[in-house]
Amino acid sequence: TTLFRPGTPCRPGGLVIFGVLALGLILSPGALAADTANTWTDTGPLAIGRNYHTATLLPNGQVLVAGGQGNSGMMVSAELYDPATGTWRATGSLHAPRALHTATLLANGQVLIAGGEDSSAAPLTSAEIYDPATGTWTDTGSLITARCAHTATLLPNGLVLVAGGYYGYNAATTASAELYDPATGTWSPTGFLNTGRNQHTATLLPNGLVLVAGGWWDYGRTGFSSAPWDWSSRKGHGSARRDR
Repeated sequence: TTLFRPGTPCRPGGLVIFGVLALGLILSPGALAADTANTWTDTGPLAIGRNYHTATLLPNGQVLVAGGQGNSGMMVSAELYDPATGTWRATGSLHAPRALHTATLLANGQVLIAGGEDSSAAPLTSAEIYDPATGTWTDTGSLITARCAHTATLLPNGLVLVAGGYYGYNAATTASAELYDPATGTWSPTGFLNTGRNQHTATLLPNGLVLVAGGWWDYGRTGFSSAPWDWSSRKGHGSARRDR
């Protein structure tokens, strides 16, 4: 699948789109949105086709792709895309295979990978840190609640808010949320979402609140509600309800 921005030129370098799932096969074409409107230019393909992975823009301008699902199941491999050459190269592998996880660029330039689903479709509590300077991963504190298809948002105070998700394939959705502190490498619970959801979005607003919108409120059922979260008071707005 690709992203198209009609009538709007992209900034120099364009937008990188990679990794698609089609007709039951994992493909690995790359497409680059050109600097002229309404056109696309192919770029180098991923070394390994994957979906349900993450992609994170690093401070050095490269893009880190990690994990995901391939033809042989969940993956540990990671790759770096160099916009200057349009090519990919391998980097250090994750310690645990995972898909449907999150990747968050921390204030120190490292990347936090949290949760996801393993090869048996079980949710994960484990989390790892990627260091671009060394290309290696280090285990960090585990999530309190195993989850996948959740969101992760870097807050103005440097903490990471993880919210929602579900407990695995065809399983319960959670309304729980927790905070990761990079200074200690630990997680702490915070206010519950008003409605449990997975595959939703989370957006940091200019006023510091986090907007969570849409998603599935139960497996196979779409929810359309939204809820702001106040990181300064560490609680959601409204009456919180637990897993449903």
